[in-house]
Amino acid sequence: MNSWFTVKVKYTKQLENGTFKRVSEPYLLAAMTFTDAEARIYEELGATIRGEFLVTGIARTDIHDIFAYDDADTWYKCKVSYDKIDDEADKKKTITQNFLVSATNVKESYERIVESLSTLMIDFQITSIIASPIVEIFPYREDEIEAPKKKIQPIIEHEPQAIGKIFSASGSDFEDFEEDSDENDEPQEDESEISDEYTDSDEA
Repeated sequence: MNSWFTVKVKYTKQLENGTFKRVSEPYLLAAMTFTDAEARIYEELGATIRGEFLVTGIARTDIHDIFAYDDADTWYKCKVSYDKIDDEADKKKTITQNFLVSATNVKESYERIVESLSTLMIDFQITSIIASPIVEIFPYREDEIEAPKKKIQPIIEHEPQAIGKIFSASGSDFEDFEEDSDENDEPQEDESEISDEYTDSDEA
């Protein structure tokens, strides 16, 4: 099954003013293994980056789903939490998952993630929103899947209408809300360069 990987690439980039600068940029892609992720980034960027480039890091990235809108190219990482009742232990457990959504600012990203998840029949909270430095996303390709699994429909009444695209790693779906996640998990990729946090308390 495919997973999301953040791949950092270093190369010489020509800026808008015509000058050249050595930059390091992160890309997000779906792949089976670290080796596949490295091979695919060379395949995807080989035709777009002029000159040589170097892969400086690959990290498995915990992203549940990605909501892509055509009118924005900045990605925001939204941390969503909800409570789950453990029937065996009869205890309430808090589950946390990460989503990416494209938007023009933090406020719009909040509105879009609420809209995208509004059909889920669970109560959830958006605990933080952080601007991500991800440059581009390469979702999984159908021809790489030997036997695509039937997509399980989660507890959704209908699909969101305003979303341009939803990217999921193969086998992923909203049904994965049943998977346990540690609410204290920290994101693996470095998002400090353009980080901008937003919480529910900002709505007041």
